Amino acid sequence: MLNLNMTKRIVVFILGQFIMALGVSLSVKANLGVSPISCVPYVYSLTMPLSLGELTILLNLVFIASQMAVLRKNYQWTQLVQLPSVIVFGYCIDLTMHLISSLSPTSYVAQAFWCLAACSVLAFGIFLLLKTKLTYLPLDGLAVAISHTYHKEFGKVKISLDSSMVIIGVISSFTFLNRLEGIREGSVVAALLVGALIKLYSTKLVFVEQWLGTYVAPQTQSTQEAALNSLVITISREYGSGGHEIGEMIAQKLGIPFYDKELIKLTAEETGYTAEYIQANEQHLASELLYELYEQNYAYVDDQLPPADVLFMVQSKIIRDICAKDACVIVGRCANFILKDDPNCFNVFIHANMAYRKTKVNEKYKATPPCSDKDLEMSDKNRANYCLHYTKHDWKDATNYHVTLDASLYGSEKAAQKIIELLKDFAH
Repeated sequence: MLNLNMTKRIVVFILGQFIMALGVSLSVKANLGVSPISCVPYVYSLTMPLSLGELTILLNLVFIASQMAVLRKNYQWTQLVQLPSVIVFGYCIDLTMHLISSLSPTSYVAQAFWCLAACSVLAFGIFLLLKTKLTYLPLDGLAVAISHTYHKEFGKVKISLDSSMVIIGVISSFTFLNRLEGIREGSVVAALLVGALIKLYSTKLVFVEQWLGTYVAPQTQSTQEAALNSLVITISREYGSGGHEIGEMIAQKLGIPFYDKELIKLTAEETGYTAEYIQANEQHLASELLYELYEQNYAYVDDQLPPADVLFMVQSKIIRDICAKDACVIVGRCANFILKDDPNCFNVFIHANMAYRKTKVNEKYKATPPCSDKDLEMSDKNRANYCLHYTKHDWKDATNYHVTLDASLYGSEKAAQKIIELLKDFAH
């Protein structure tokens, strides 16, 4: 006999299928282009004696068969729950197409309104499906299968599969209809908006998971654990300001451990990523906007995270574990934010003028090719984007630190000594 929570999940799953189908039907009626996953069945519904819903079922059956082919003996037969779900989804599309058959927006403004409504409804339906934690959407399940089998990033695989649906839709449209159908500006809007809306619903509608019994509260550090007796110094720094060198000097003078590059090795051991991969991908984001768009692909599945998020989460745990054991100095990695609840954490920001930084990078670090102002500005931007994404704070905001210090006024040795002197007052 099914327990109450499972009954709720099944009911919400079916409701989510219907809402998703309504979103697909609204996008068809808006006539500004359908979502990437619906491109192919929509085009063929205009050329074959089969309905949009029936063709959607057939396409999803192909995705399910592809999952089996990719995973082979690793295929989990419980995922066959996708089979009845796609049949329900397909016929729900035909039902909702009938229910809104009279909808026929005549102006572009009306079309745009219904296009946005379609995205909102589709995203809400997917959100409900995800929170039941019963199965994946078939195309997303295929992306997960390829990602796990061939060790590829899920986000990149999903983008490739979505793009292939659009490409097949375009080719099929021109081949069989001699014109472009189903793929317009609305398709782009759907690609950009649906994932963002799923994330929004997941953030704002936590009560849905709580009601379904699938909610897992995020782990937080207890106040007792955070109230450490050991002093922890975090150093955030501009590239070339000497933050690493200053942190190392402080650690040596105080006789406590120092962590910077050492965290890369620890993270590699925890994640299985190579040290080279971690060094190339940690602590910076080239573009906050582009990363947000890329990250939206992960909104379609609840058990996959972007590699950058995995690195941040693992490093956060490592940093907390290190600081729970002993006093130390930690450079970078948003440690001041990760340890924000630790009353014995002393946060420092090291900066310097461009000339000092270029000299440090080019003469001490032997940068090849020589570092330019543009290189320093790009490094600062990437670190600021990283900090903003994971902490929602401005990296250079002095209120995030106990001390901000211009290393070009003192040099590394004197800067380290000044910070140690300030630490004495902080410790008391």
